[in-house]
Amino acid sequence: MIEVKDIHKQYGDVVALEKVSLSVKKGELFGLIGPDGAGKTSLMRILMSLLLPDGGSATMNGLDVVTDYKKVRLITGYMPGRFSLYPDLTVEENLKFFATVFGTTIQENYHLIKDIYQQIEPFKTRRAGKLSGGMKQKLALSCALIHKPEILILDEPTTGVDAVSRKEFWEMLKRLKEMEITILVSTPYMDEASMCDRIALIQQGNLMSVATPQAMTKAFSEDLWVVRTKKIYPTTKHLGQLPSLVSVNSFGQVLHLVTPKGMHNIGSITQFLSKNDENEISVEPAEATIEDVFILLMNNRNSKP
Repeated sequence: MIEVKDIHKQYGDVVALEKVSLSVKKGELFGLIGPDGAGKTSLMRILMSLLLPDGGSATMNGLDVVTDYKKVRLITGYMPGRFSLYPDLTVEENLKFFATVFGTTIQENYHLIKDIYQQIEPFKTRRAGKLSGGMKQKLALSCALIHKPEILILDEPTTGVDAVSRKEFWEMLKRLKEMEITILVSTPYMDEASMCDRIALIQQGNLMSVATPQAMTKAFSEDLWVVRTKKIYPTTKHLGQLPSLVSVNSFGQVLHLVTPKGMHNIGSITQFLSKNDENEISVEPAEATIEDVFILLMNNRNSKP
């Protein structure tokens, strides 16, 4: 459904995308996961024919995003990272406008947006610019769906909205997936990766891994330990001197310590810390998260000459 092959994009001396290749299957919910500046928006703008690539090719349902850009826009719904609807138009007026642009009506495709639009319909006379963050996203998604697209391209749709709205939005995406709409969604939130069928981890314009979230965490190649301590900073500093250390990072109120497979155990780590007067601690093995995988892949990439 979506085929990206060796896409390259450069802004002056800055490489935004470096020969990126990926494939999204029909009806798949595919996540592009990475921090700000990783290249997610550049890739999505290229797919929507809003930005020309410097190299490579991309197709959407067999249509080239450069030469067939008019047809591509007819089969895709797009939500950019920033709220891009008309703030001075009401909720209803925005929806009618986008339906008219694509030669359809709200009534014709209401079944597609019913579950989403019903949540904001009581505010249909309110100006879009006066909506909350969560309501703006629901309106933007409704406008992206009103012409019955085959593919949805969503650029960081949950950034800047509250936790409840984030959860509701992903539930809406799952319902849209059941309608066999192909969805490509980007996010900087690693915890949202588990909501996707497959994900691609991207950093500095490079895809580091593409797989299911479960396959990625299962393939974590090192030992991971959760260290609980009352002194996060001193403990982090001491663990930085642990022999054969891979990495140590703060995860909220705990530390995630990564060591080479089979190199350490709870006893050796505890004994090392006790030599530095770290006694009020606990160490236990843990299962890797997508964030752990991302950090490991990033460290491996940065350590290459």
